[in-house]
Amino acid sequence: MKRVLLLGVFLFGFIAISQEQQKPNILLVIFDDAGMDMSAYGESYVDSPGFDAVAEQGILFNKTYTPNAKCSPSRASILTGRNSWQLDAGANHYIYFPPKFKTFPEVMLENGYATGYTGKGYVPGVTLTSDGKERQVIGQRISEFQKEVPTSEISATDYAANFNYFVNEVAKGQPWFFWVGFHEPHRAYEYGSGEKVGKKKLSDIKHVPKYWPDTTIVRHDLLDYALEVEYADSHLQQILKYLEDSGELENTLVIVTSDHGMPFPRVKGNGYEHANHIPMTMMWKDKIKEKRVVDDYISFIDLAPTIMDIAGIDWQSSGMHPATGTSLRNILFSKESGQIEASRDYVLIGKERHDPGRPNDEGYPFRGMYKDDMLYIKNYEPDRWPAGNPETGYLNVDSSPIKRLLIEQRRDGIYDYWKLNLGKRPIEELYDISKDPDCVRNLAEIPALQNSKKSMETEMENMLLEQGDLRMIGYGHLYESHPFYKVGGVYNRFEKGEALNVRWVDERDIENFYLSGDGEELRKIEFPARKSE
Repeated sequence: MKRVLLLGVFLFGFIAISQEQQKPNILLVIFDDAGMDMSAYGESYVDSPGFDAVAEQGILFNKTYTPNAKCSPSRASILTGRNSWQLDAGANHYIYFPPKFKTFPEVMLENGYATGYTGKGYVPGVTLTSDGKERQVIGQRISEFQKEVPTSEISATDYAANFNYFVNEVAKGQPWFFWVGFHEPHRAYEYGSGEKVGKKKLSDIKHVPKYWPDTTIVRHDLLDYALEVEYADSHLQQILKYLEDSGELENTLVIVTSDHGMPFPRVKGNGYEHANHIPMTMMWKDKIKEKRVVDDYISFIDLAPTIMDIAGIDWQSSGMHPATGTSLRNILFSKESGQIEASRDYVLIGKERHDPGRPNDEGYPFRGMYKDDMLYIKNYEPDRWPAGNPETGYLNVDSSPIKRLLIEQRRDGIYDYWKLNLGKRPIEELYDISKDPDCVRNLAEIPALQNSKKSMETEMENMLLEQGDLRMIGYGHLYESHPFYKVGGVYNRFEKGEALNVRWVDERDIENFYLSGDGEELRKIEFPARKSE
């Protein structure tokens, strides 16, 4: 009897270990500010064989969106499975991440997973526990290795080597979750590097978005961006090779995406198609059917529930706040392409406060809804500057050659492109994405579309109300009351004569007058002498 009991204990332990070993590894790779330019999506001036290989061996998602097109709030939605307006201060950029919101990597660590990341994690912002201690919302940071890079503006982080180091340090049989956060193609770029280093030609660009002038400066900026995407993709290729060579690929769900669209005017930090529509592909060798293309609307809030589901971790007992997103399990294990789940026919997007640069740290709140290839946007404070105030340099737009060109054009009396990118906006916007992916023709006032527009507004705001969106019940100002980390009060101090001291603005972008939405100068502002002068 004793021998039988011992054998039973041994078998139970063996089965438990075997089940633990069968838990999948999960690799999440996030480009920083990369749009729908991967070559897997068609003709492109970007060559992305790593991304394309994952799509070839798995699923290419055609309609994936971030709820909020800025680094911190977008990544917060990934980590929590909740929309940014459900995350209190987490709706914003440069904040103290709310201690009450647990993240899925923290739960995975509690459930036997090794967790880590390299490169860019949750930033910019601070993650602390309720008692002020440092908190690893993604896992242990791995930054052991660096390498020589092709330009002065590309990060020296050796993403592939750091990933390999992490996997080799994980105990045999222990499942792992790893986050590869590329810094590319975030700005800044080395001007002309796409042509000089990447050996690209200006003629490689077949389409310049209609909201920018088609000039040599614009095309160079796009090629420089392409070089950085391709550099990051080269690390993805190395990571995939390591997984295959080590025999880990068969037990690893690979997810590759970007946090939001390109770091260009009218894109990053906005609500338009190129801002929120992001690339995504997934593969799981021999588990997911290859060469599938999915047309369901997918939101970043679906990633955390999917990862937890695949890892076999129960959300309800995890200590996390209820997820708004839902698992993509049915889509992953379907054999079909196209629309898989009829209920996935929309996504919601929004914005509260991103970067400083408005009086009293105001934001630019809007909400939006994609449905049936239409995009509806409602701007709740249309009197504010969506790109940030002109007199502080439009701080919600990264400094770039294109931004400088737009401002110089306006100063020369050419207002059209400036207005599209940096000017004020109406209360409502409506775009037909199938015909106008650049979102330059606002259909909100078309008589024949008023019923459709009203229907989208009502459906959107009812869902937001159900989700506890404070903006829907008259308390939206509370999102703006959360303190900035480091950069708070920039506008008010600037008006008193202090230098801006924000690294992503060019001093030449600062306007010394207020402007109307049509570019008309309203009144001069005489700033006192600044400390930097």
